Amino acid sequence: MGDIEKAAGVLRAGGLVAFPTETVYGLGANAEDPAAVTRIFQIKGRPPSHPLIVHLGGAEQLDDWVADVPAPARLLAERFWPGPLTLVLPRSSRVPLQATGGLETVAVRVPDHPVALALLSAFGGGVTAPSANRFGQVSPTTASHVRAEFGEDAGFVLDGGACRVGVESTIVDATGDVPSILRPGGVTREDLQEVLGHPLEVPAAARVRVPGQHPSHYAPRARVVLVDPEQVIVQAELAQEQGHRVGVLVPPSLAGAPVKAHAMVAVPGSMAAHARGLYGFLRELDQQGCDLVLACLPEERGLGLAIANRLRRAAGPRTTA
Repeated sequence: MGDIEKAAGVLRAGGLVAFPTETVYGLGANAEDPAAVTRIFQIKGRPPSHPLIVHLGGAEQLDDWVADVPAPARLLAERFWPGPLTLVLPRSSRVPLQATGGLETVAVRVPDHPVALALLSAFGGGVTAPSANRFGQVSPTTASHVRAEFGEDAGFVLDGGACRVGVESTIVDATGDVPSILRPGGVTREDLQEVLGHPLEVPAAARVRVPGQHPSHYAPRARVVLVDPEQVIVQAELAQEQGHRVGVLVPPSLAGAPVKAHAMVAVPGSMAAHARGLYGFLRELDQQGCDLVLACLPEERGLGLAIANRLRRAAGPRTTA
């Protein structure tokens, strides 16, 4: 029996499977098994009010999992699935409230990764899967990240290599006639607008609860501080003088500049490469022993909108135990 069939068997038995998607690795459970879904929340330390995304094997399954599909949602599903787009729609009775955080809406998507699609095909149902990391921390983009995060708690881990997008899916509220972006991600705002033929809002506050909206999210152990590129050199030097082990995500505009820091990672000029490497960069600075990370926001167009969103969340206020 191959790994895919073994993983499908684990899901059928109520267990958890970590698997790759094109965005990040997910920690999956049978979407119709409330006990298995609850186990995800327990392992991640995720508040039960935070909804999960249900992953489907194809767009043709959409009507099996949602109660109503407005025309704009149908159009987006036809254009972007499989792919890094999640649609929020009214849930059908098939979806347990444990998977939706108690909401009458459900977030659904079809991942664009051969391993994920093979697993969904072999399993034959929907799989709820948030990112395979502790709640609020840096998302995993390799199987080794998952194992380092959870150890044996990860359950069965399918290794599909490094994720090619590197940031989570775009979440679109498609419950009405005018969709809006609740979380920027792997499908750009510009691409969505081109298909829909009108501008899309990115509300400061989401109308419905969706993944990734906690004030502190995607965060490394080190504290993240956002600075303007022209302030990187002086802020890094000041923090070093104050005794911090400073890590710097060096923006392309400062490539080769004399930045004094404990550790540095050069940010690629390509937005796609930046997104693909972002979480790995943050993990690397943690591994280098940094306690403070200085980062700069990219221009917020294309994938830059998603990158800026993740960095702002990473720099958000953290609760202390």
